[in-house]
Parts: sequence; C-alpha cells; structure tokens
Amino acid sequence: MIRFVTETGSTNSDLAAQLRAGETVAEGQWLVADRQLSGRGRQGRTWFDGRGNFMGSTAVHIAPRDPNPATLALVAGVAAYEAVSKVLADPSQLRLKWPNDLMLGKAKLAGILLEREGDAIIVGMGVNLAAAPELPDRKTIALSALGPVPDRDLFAHSLAREFDRELERWRTYGLDPLVRRWVAVAHPAGTSLVVQPPGEGRIEGSFAGLTAEGALSLRLADGSTRAIHAGDVMLANEES
Repeated sequence: MIRFVTETGSTNSDLAAQLRAGETVAEGQWLVADRQLSGRGRQGRTWFDGRGNFMGSTAVHIAPRDPNPATLALVAGVAAYEAVSKVLADPSQLRLKWPNDLMLGKAKLAGILLEREGDAIIVGMGVNLAAAPELPDRKTIALSALGPVPDRDLFAHSLAREFDRELERWRTYGLDPLVRRWVAVAHPAGTSLVVQPPGEGRIEGSFAGLTAEGALSLRLADGSTRAIHAGDVMLANEES
C-alpha cells in the first residue's frame, strides 16, 4: 500500500514518529511525498525536495533470523536498480556504488538512507526522476536528462514491488545471492575509489567486490584488501 502526501518534512521522520507513538507501520506500506521540506541523506546531508521526483520511505521489522539489518542497504539498492532499469531505454550505464548510491555514468541518480527505530529499519529512497539537486561535492543527474519524465506514481508502485521481491529473497536465501546480484550491477572490479571511513583520512584504492557480509572490499596500492564497513565512498572522478 502506498500513501501519497502533498508535503511533509521527511518521510523517514514521519514513519519514525509513527513507530515511536506505537502505531502500526506494516511492511509493504510506503509513505511517498510530493515535496520534502527537511529531506536528508547520509552524513547529515540535506536532500532535494524537487516535485516530480520519487521521495518515499518504508519500514522493515527485523526478525531474529533475518540477515544483518545493515545489508538492507544492498536490498534497497538492487530494488532501485531494477525499478529504474525498467524505465531506461539503455540501462547499460546504470550502476550501484557502495553502500547506497545508484549512479548513471559518473553522476548520482538516487540515494538510500537507512535509520533504526526500535526493532524496525526505516528505508528511505530518493530517485531523481524530474530534476537533480546541485551538490557541492559530486555530480548528479535526473532521468529527465535522457527522455520523458517517468510517472512518479507508476514508478512508486514499481519500486515497491521490486523492494518486496528483494526483501523476500533476502529473508529466504540470505546474503550470498544478494551479494552476487549486487556486484553484478555495480561498477566494474578495478574501478578507482576514494573512501573516507569515520574518523580517518581519505583512502584511495580500487573496487574488489563485496565481502560475504556485504562490506566493501577495497584493494589498496600494496595489493592488500581492506573491508570497509562504513564511510563515504566516491568514484575517483566523481567529484565535481
């Protein structure tokens, strides 16, 4: 079920407030806004409120036997990739970048934000359908640059279906097939990356896939690999 609202502060914040108030937020239920006045991304960044874009959130209630909740970022990324690829005439330049960015060429097309609220993970997604935000440190793009703007409501229903499908696979089959599918639609192995883990300086390396747990595997200049569990990751030539 999708509930559409004209305007709100943040769909993630709205679902979190419902959960804190003891209200039921069923899995498969989405909140989608025409405009977000206080939308945000990772690292505390603000996010674009552009009308015509997809801006929505859903909740996943974590069960004891579920995989690591942090890997829902991979689930959401694959779902976003599948939904967007269906509206592109040529999806060959569509790629995932760890942990939660959907890229079109060297530009960011969509972002994903996971936030914990009790036993639930709120998954927020923003997809640039009609317009792209101007960010100071990276290139962005909207699907409108490639052709007609996809209908936001139709896209919302498609994304919700893809997310439900990927969530079921995550619970049924675990991380192994998810990691393989994520890597299959990511930027190629050997792609140059710049990573800034929390509390550290920038690290340069190349993409060496994901670990079995879904962390980024970064190959360093000396040939060793390092597992990155958190941090800001950019393509070496992504910065504006």
